[in-house]
Amino acid sequence: MTSEPATICLGCWQNLHMPIPLRGPLSAPFRLFGIKPSRMNPNTCTICEMAFSKVMKARAVTVDATIMFADLRGYTALTQTIAQDGLSLLLDAFYDDCAAAIWRYDGILNKTIGDAVLAIFNFPVRRQDHAAQALMAARQIQQSFAHRRDELARSIGAGDVEIGIGIGIDSGDTNFGEFGRTHRDLTAVGTVVNRAARAQAAAKAGEILVTSAVRDRSHDTVMSDGVDYALKGFDQPVRLYTA
Repeated sequence: MTSEPATICLGCWQNLHMPIPLRGPLSAPFRLFGIKPSRMNPNTCTICEMAFSKVMKARAVTVDATIMFADLRGYTALTQTIAQDGLSLLLDAFYDDCAAAIWRYDGILNKTIGDAVLAIFNFPVRRQDHAAQALMAARQIQQSFAHRRDELARSIGAGDVEIGIGIGIDSGDTNFGEFGRTHRDLTAVGTVVNRAARAQAAAKAGEILVTSAVRDRSHDTVMSDGVDYALKGFDQPVRLYTA
């Protein structure tokens, strides 16, 4: 777990054995060349974002990773009833809670998609326990948002609309790289990503649903009995566990 901001890029140190300074006087020359903390995780740098085409000479690689989707429940309904400043306040709180937890447990906040976020664990910062890290991040997101939910609902005038977060997590081999030619997008794709997204869609507000792979890798911290879900796009039921 990273409790304090790293002074060198954790991704470059692990993967390239290069001590790229992120903060302090030594980072100044690197800033001149556009090398700075990544927006996806400030403990990594923009070299990590260019690693595939500039360093690894590959557009994509297969990595063992854990994928987490988190979605803000109630947002769509609120877009029809409250002012824009209230919606902005709600999204800010959601994004901030997600980012703090994801970065604390060495993940990257790869995308914000409207009222949802996509996080990736085990690249570029590698952790053997990346499934457990993702689960701890998910639990922190839920706890942080729960602590502020009532006050936030009052301040934005949510009324009877229930706000909360649904989270889905899956783990396994994932394609990660730069996709697209006209518009280049650094992200993860594949079955693990799709399954995590569908698990998130099935989760209720305040709920975390994980797959068997995450449960098996999380050191017996998921104790619930699994339930088979008919997830869109999957021919067979997928067993999910409440975490």
